[in-house]
Amino acid sequence: MKLLALDTSSVACTVALQIGEDIVERHEEQPREHTKLLVPMIRSVLEESSVDVNELDAIVLGNGPGSFIGMRIAASVAQGLAFASGLRIVPVSSMAAVAAEVFATHDANVAVITQDAHMHEVYLGLYERGPGSLPESVCPERLHGDEPIAELKSVMSSLAAGFGWQRYPKLLARNRDRLGDVVKILYPRARYLLPLGAALYESETTIEPQDVAPAYLRQKVAEKPASPS
Repeated sequence: MKLLALDTSSVACTVALQIGEDIVERHEEQPREHTKLLVPMIRSVLEESSVDVNELDAIVLGNGPGSFIGMRIAASVAQGLAFASGLRIVPVSSMAAVAAEVFATHDANVAVITQDAHMHEVYLGLYERGPGSLPESVCPERLHGDEPIAELKSVMSSLAAGFGWQRYPKLLARNRDRLGDVVKILYPRARYLLPLGAALYESETTIEPQDVAPAYLRQKVAEKPASPS
């Protein structure tokens, strides 16, 4: 299988190319540099692997939730490559990719992922370790304030990851007694999009490039922010 994965939903600009069992990746965490970094990174992994875009099976897109502008950058590039090469796109949750890295690198059954959504909120996702250690969603990803997370009452052996815990320490404090460790995995990494994308590709869960719809979660960018408590 030949898959190209990319994600710009966060501070990280991240690209990975899988050719069979081999993975080549580029990953940089530089705010507001994605438009400069993404295409050269894609070109670099393709050239290193001596692969042309036309030879790929699909493009795996980190589809958020995350930065509005960031998600559009990756989506636009993925669409352009897919249209030009006749490829389909595999949208994958960017937070599920963080959970996939947690399960690949730590012994835990549940990952609780938060990313900064601004406006005193986080994007929240809870995932269980599924077959092949791939994350399976416990509940729909959602916006969440700094209150206790109700689902954690019945969750054991959970690890927290994502930048949201650092950005909003009050959220961590209010849920600390129901969490295990907080691991230093802050942003999506494209190599962990790949196994999720491969599973969806094999199940024929792909879309045409014109059908890409980034997971904004917050429909109104300019809505009033939540009041801090």
